[in-house]
Amino acid sequence: MKTALFAASLFLATAAQPVLAQDAQVPGQADTSRVQAGTYKVDPAHTQIVFTVNHFGFSFYHGLLGDSTGTLTIDPKTPETASVQIEIPMSGLRTTSDKLTEHLATADFLDAAKFPTATFKSTKVELDGDAAEITGDLTLHGVTKPVVLDVNFTGAGANPMNKAETVGFSAGTTIKRSDFGINAYVPNISDEVDLEITVAFEKAN
Repeated sequence: MKTALFAASLFLATAAQPVLAQDAQVPGQADTSRVQAGTYKVDPAHTQIVFTVNHFGFSFYHGLLGDSTGTLTIDPKTPETASVQIEIPMSGLRTTSDKLTEHLATADFLDAAKFPTATFKSTKVELDGDAAEITGDLTLHGVTKPVVLDVNFTGAGANPMNKAETVGFSAGTTIKRSDFGINAYVPNISDEVDLEITVAFEKAN
């Protein structure tokens, strides 16, 4: 009897949940024909840079940089002429340890007081279908070096919250922090830093 009551309750609880139509679509779709020409601004609330290092050979540790700003200029008829510029404030640094976050901001690592912002400015775009390689200059810790981002198109469409035309991309690359003068604790904390970037751009009015 208890089993039957439990099954009936589970059925009723499940039936009460809203069911999405099979053909329902989210506002953003991976359809490049939706991309409108123009200048877009970074949506800081939905843009993240995740960095990963090997910690003492025991674990891969992740941190986050947020609050980025910047612009994308693009014409879908000539996407290879697109340009992007991103500013990354060191004040947007986050980890799961407050003490570690504070340490990373010191002169041992990012020296955020002296170098409060990192920047990326594209210099070349090479296309491969909906993917691209974007070469650009990364300025970090007061040092500028060329990097190549492997970029994938995520989607485009109108944001239902504010009606802004929006495009999104994901990107990845690996840098050596020693190239930027950040040498503390190498090799116990890896010199190589993996960067995974997700960015949303909203069309400027």
